[in-house]
Order: sequence, then structure tokens, then C-alpha cells
Amino acid sequence: MEDEPVRQAVTDDVPAVKAVTDAAYRPYVERIGVVPQPMEADHAANVAAGKVFVVCGPGGDPVGLVVLEAHPDHLLLDSIAVRPDAHGRGVGRRLLHFVDAHARALGLPEVRLYTNAMMWENQKIYPKYGYELVERRVDGPYDRLHYRKRLS
Repeated sequence: MEDEPVRQAVTDDVPAVKAVTDAAYRPYVERIGVVPQPMEADHAANVAAGKVFVVCGPGGDPVGLVVLEAHPDHLLLDSIAVRPDAHGRGVGRRLLHFVDAHARALGLPEVRLYTNAMMWENQKIYPKYGYELVERRVDGPYDRLHYRKRLS
């Protein structure tokens, strides 16, 4: 899947965007005790706003995605999701590299993201891709770790 291009999602992708997001985040519901925000997002609105980018598998269906939001001084990686049956195939790596390239194309100096403190797996992944932990903050029912990656 390394050769599959990352493309902007279109309206026809909305059901798959929801399915990939739900499949990726569902395992965390019990662990964190609350539904992760990406599962409750308005996927149709995000796609319509041009915030969602997908990677498709061999059959043409999205197997991974990112939701991005440009700000004046950074690109927010609002959500990244990979379908569980596509784990280990480089989809997440491809998406994270795309995020960096997209931020650079927009002339933004850094990427920011946050993850739930109970999503331990992410705490191992993001530093491997150059993200540094900035702070831990509770936002309503969510205990979040905030990361940033400065781009050169």
C-alpha cells in the first residue's frame, strides 16, 4: 500500500470514512470509558470541508484516513485511523508522511495532534515520527496528551 496515493476524500467516501474511523477507535471505548471524539465527528461535513484524506486498498476502498485542519501557525492532525485489517502494511506511516508534506505545502511550520492518555500505543508511535510531548490536559471527559512536530 506504499504506492497507493493519499487523496482527498469525496462524498462517496463518507460511509467508508465512518466505517474506518469506527473500526479504528472502537477498541478504545471500553478502555477509556467514553466514545472517542473521532467516532462522533460529522464525517460528511469534514469531507465536504476538504479536511479528510484517504488511502485506499487494492479493492479501491479506503483503509486509512487523516482529518486535518489548517491554522495560521500549524496543521492540526485531528484524527488518524487505519482499518484494523490493514495494520502492519505501512498505511499509518504513509499517512503521517503525507501530513508532513501537506503542512509543508501549506507553508506551515509544525504539525500538532493530541491523543487520549489511555491510548498507550500512540505514545510509542508518535515520538518515532518526530513528535514531542508538549502537555497533558483534560478536556471535558478526555485526558489528552498534546504533541507537536516542528518541520524543517
